[in-house]
Amino acid sequence: MKALLRTDLGAWPVVGGLIVIAAVFGSLNGRFLSAENLTNLALQMAATGTISLGVIMVILLGEIDLSAGSVSGLSAVAMTILYVHHGWPPLLAVAAALAGAALIGLLHGWMFTKLGMPSFVVTLAGLIGWQGLMLFLLGRGGTINLPFEGLLAGLSDTWLPPWAGWLLAALVVAGWTAGSVVNRRLRRAADLPVTSGPWLAVRLTALAAVLAGAVLVLSADRGVPLLLVLFGTLVVGLDLVLRHTVFGRHMYAVGGNAEAARRAGINITRIRLLAFMAASTLAAFGGILAASRLAAVNQSSGGSDTLLMAIAAAVIGGTSLFGGRGRAFAALLGILVIQSITNGMLLLNVDSSVRYMVTAVVLAIAVAIDSLARRGRPR
Repeated sequence: MKALLRTDLGAWPVVGGLIVIAAVFGSLNGRFLSAENLTNLALQMAATGTISLGVIMVILLGEIDLSAGSVSGLSAVAMTILYVHHGWPPLLAVAAALAGAALIGLLHGWMFTKLGMPSFVVTLAGLIGWQGLMLFLLGRGGTINLPFEGLLAGLSDTWLPPWAGWLLAALVVAGWTAGSVVNRRLRRAADLPVTSGPWLAVRLTALAAVLAGAVLVLSADRGVPLLLVLFGTLVVGLDLVLRHTVFGRHMYAVGGNAEAARRAGINITRIRLLAFMAASTLAAFGGILAASRLAAVNQSSGGSDTLLMAIAAAVIGGTSLFGGRGRAFAALLGILVIQSITNGMLLLNVDSSVRYMVTAVVLAIAVAIDSLARRGRPR
């Protein structure tokens, strides 16, 4: 048992859980694994999954961001007001909303680093304050609709043709293969351990099989949704930043041991500020995707269980709440678990109270596994 705890199982427990979820709900309701339902599932996970990516940036530091939901709602409302009421071009309105969210993250980071306020208190104040500002901007009407024929509303109703889906999958596999080959050569040149050839081939085959299956299933319905492509691009991009840039390595170092990182010459304040800015910016982008899917913003934008699901997705996907461990793919795997559970229970007409309790159990198990694994590793 101790040897198992010392072993880094990576994403395999989550993958195993997804297989179990698919088998259970697929046997209870035949529609769960249908192309139409899986396409809806892909649409449902994009917005909250993007917000979860931002949450991961802060959790990697061993901190927490409770304002992600409110920032996502406020940014979506600000974007919609600029676009609908003031006639701004849609892309300019989106850029302004993202810039405003980055400033919000900078403010949170400044209060945390310079004033010494706990991140929990800073972002809790943000959760309340930014939600209040969102309600103020909405006014008494409470709802602003996006033009259905406009660019923003069309994001959630845009689908790749089959040939484009297959081409995209082939490019991803080719890019991953090329990156792996280059990485192996660089590590060998530096006399560092490398992944064995057979295991690399297995991973490549698994990736190709997963992507081919996804394109095949989604193309059987309406095609690969653009929202899923945007979310996937953010996941891959952020993963590359965290694993292959100086900033990313510094993020892990600060989250693992801030004092050791400081002694090594890392500018801890700068890393923390950038992490909070990235978290708020990604939360804003998630809010914009949610507004696109709803084709409107209202008083519940960014509210309800959005924040809780984003944090749960990050943790369930394998990001450690203790900091210093996790990958961007945690958001993809975690939100897939949560949305699969939600979707399956909705198909079975299970009460929402049961869904919340099941999600809580899954989250508790994920944190327990992380805690035991952390305890089992040698110091």
